[in-house]
Amino acid sequence: MEVGIFDRKWIEEHLETLPFWQQSTYSDFAATIADEANTFPCVPARMGFLSNHLRYSFIGDPREEQSIKELAQCLKEFAKSSQTFGKYTTLAVFFHIPNDMLASYEVEDYQHLFWTILNHLTKVDDIDWPEEIPTDPAHNEWEFCFNGEPYFISCATPAHKMRRSRHFSTLLMAIQPRWIFEEINDSTAFGRKLKKLIRQRIANYDALPGHPDLKWYGQEDSYEWKQYFLSDDNNSPSKCPFLRMSQK
Repeated sequence: MEVGIFDRKWIEEHLETLPFWQQSTYSDFAATIADEANTFPCVPARMGFLSNHLRYSFIGDPREEQSIKELAQCLKEFAKSSQTFGKYTTLAVFFHIPNDMLASYEVEDYQHLFWTILNHLTKVDDIDWPEEIPTDPAHNEWEFCFNGEPYFISCATPAHKMRRSRHFSTLLMAIQPRWIFEEINDSTAFGRKLKKLIRQRIANYDALPGHPDLKWYGQEDSYEWKQYFLSDDNNSPSKCPFLRMSQK
């Protein structure tokens, strides 16, 4: 299958023709996000899946340069039409994790790999950083941007165990356009109610309390980069590994 973005309907119609790792990865995702007991914490993600607002990309070994090029291609394609996919749209990127990685990678290894991917991705970005988004991750309004679009990214890995909400059978990046949060932020009654519900569901889903870095975008003490990749405990890095400022 060519690299690109696909919706739920297309994947499910063609599932048996896909490579086995893609079949199993998508099936795992569907079973996780739309579990029969309705326990998955992120309610908007579940709604997005059931409403076919989500889009999916299958990408090769995340350690390879070609995979960065594929990710860049998919993000550009997603951005062209994302606002027509639905208000809960997200690009779910599934990376192919070879057996040697599955056997040896710990959470810290995946964390390093995650930031390596973003650092390499920003190197191939040929559009200027949006003027309205700070370039310094230490700013509370910083957000990762690519091709002129700001995104929130949530990463899940096979190595996460205690934090079940960040566990997945392969390396997964859920890449969400910033605009989808306009109706679900702390400034609206709906947003505050949804936040409370999600936090309650996380407490029931994970084997440890919600991570202290989980906050709302724009809060004075909130840093988006800390929320992209959560540890399997309550620790967080002291310095952001994103290097765009030094690269430029």
